[in-house]
Amino acid sequence: MAFDFLEKEHTIAKPGFNRWLVPPAALAIHLCIGMAYGFSVFWLPLSRALGIKESIACAPDAGFMAQVMSTSCDWKISMLGWMYTMFFVLLGISAAIWGGWLERAGPRKAGVVAAFCWCGGLLISAFGVYSHQIWLMWLGSGVIGGIGLGLGYISPVSTLIKWFPDRRGMATGMAIMGFGGGALVGSPLADKLMKHFATPTSVGVWETFVVMAIIYFVFMMAGAFGYRVPPSGWKPTGWTPPAANNNTMITQHHVHVSKVWGIPQFWLIWLVLCLNVSAGIGVIGIASPMLQEVFGGHLLGVDVKFGDLSMEQKAGIAAIAAGFTGLISLFNIGGRFVWASCSDFFGRKMTYCIFFVLGFILYVSLPWSAKSGSIALFVGAVCLILSMYGGGFATVPAYLADLFGTQMVGAIHGRLLTAWATAGILGPVVVNYMREYQLSLGMPRESVYNTTMYILAGMLVLGLICNLLVRPVAQKHFMTAEELAHEKKLAHEKSSSDNTASLSAAELERVGHGGNPIVIGAAWLAVGIPLVWGVALTLQKAVVLFK
Repeated sequence: MAFDFLEKEHTIAKPGFNRWLVPPAALAIHLCIGMAYGFSVFWLPLSRALGIKESIACAPDAGFMAQVMSTSCDWKISMLGWMYTMFFVLLGISAAIWGGWLERAGPRKAGVVAAFCWCGGLLISAFGVYSHQIWLMWLGSGVIGGIGLGLGYISPVSTLIKWFPDRRGMATGMAIMGFGGGALVGSPLADKLMKHFATPTSVGVWETFVVMAIIYFVFMMAGAFGYRVPPSGWKPTGWTPPAANNNTMITQHHVHVSKVWGIPQFWLIWLVLCLNVSAGIGVIGIASPMLQEVFGGHLLGVDVKFGDLSMEQKAGIAAIAAGFTGLISLFNIGGRFVWASCSDFFGRKMTYCIFFVLGFILYVSLPWSAKSGSIALFVGAVCLILSMYGGGFATVPAYLADLFGTQMVGAIHGRLLTAWATAGILGPVVVNYMREYQLSLGMPRESVYNTTMYILAGMLVLGLICNLLVRPVAQKHFMTAEELAHEKKLAHEKSSSDNTASLSAAELERVGHGGNPIVIGAAWLAVGIPLVWGVALTLQKAVVLFK
């Protein structure tokens, strides 16, 4: 068939393939879809897409549908912001629905579909901007792109865990670090492109969408075709799977994705992720205004509250707050790799205990550091909080593999991401509504976040309890040998005996290492250079925080 090269059996690694080529392939996809975090860079230009210099307001009596279909007035940022919600809701839903298909189709086919959805969605959005139809943007990037997000996000998880059974946390941490870093690369790139394409009659957004779609498509397709899966029965040279009696939290058996809804451990991990993310995402959403309102003129070295600052002073602290948001984004990214790697040594359950205990201490310390005027302690605490927010995302795939086995961990991870979609609503709602409620009571701006921090700390206590309740999965939930063999057949995997017939012991030994070092270096440079560029630009913005 014409597309046989996409089938899973055609992605099985041959002797001489180096497993260190798989992480940069995963990073190539995650760096592209991670731009979902940075889409807010388009909101202001799109809010004046027709007026160019100033927004053209819709008629006061124009209803919602009239504003959606209008070609004569600009969109409100609140309407554009719905795309951000669609991204992460569709990510969780699509990952849950098609996670099982991904396990059987393989990472290459899933990566190709993700590339067409994400980049095709950008092209549809470009036409939506060009024709000034916001529903096309919602459909393009929001719905179709959101499906691409879900498939692209989980496409490397199972494969990386199988290639790195000795370092599961580190492997998934590298890939998911890329998702957090996508905005660091994509946002400044989009800003430069919009400035390049801007004319007296265009803000340059639709042209930017087209160029980014092309760039992302090349990178995502390269990543998809870089994926390989290890032969069945392969393991790293010199590595011995941990015995069950030495660490009962790491199973050698496998749970079918269709059974996880009925397993208590799945729902405990679901709550663990949801509560950790809810607390972290709540802080991300208010980081900039929180720093400005809590410290006010102290950020500039003057003893003046936020409400009494001049416009020039407010502009100055806004620049400092922008550096603060850049700094915490770096901790979010770094935490994904560092904490996930640490979990290989501490264990997944202990790592989450650290998240919740240390996180609780840090959240309850924020009101104290704010009252004492210690900007350094406040910023340091928030940075550590955001490192554990990112670390929670990167550690959970390995946690699932430990508990439920590796055969269908990508599909199980997809279902777990519904916790992310839930947290994306819960965290911001708690934080934003508490802030507005306390302001309505006349509470000073510098104090409105105190109660919120205690509520978020309470969420972490609940998360800690759920994590402590996690126990090894009961034997009755695992697939039998016959069920596992059937699932491997559906997933186009050869059995160990079939594999031995096609690969000798010496050939199997050569899988996972070797290869051309120039190719390996080029693969890492292809993803490393954009990431370093994005980090450098972010650090430049963060420097203002320490002046």
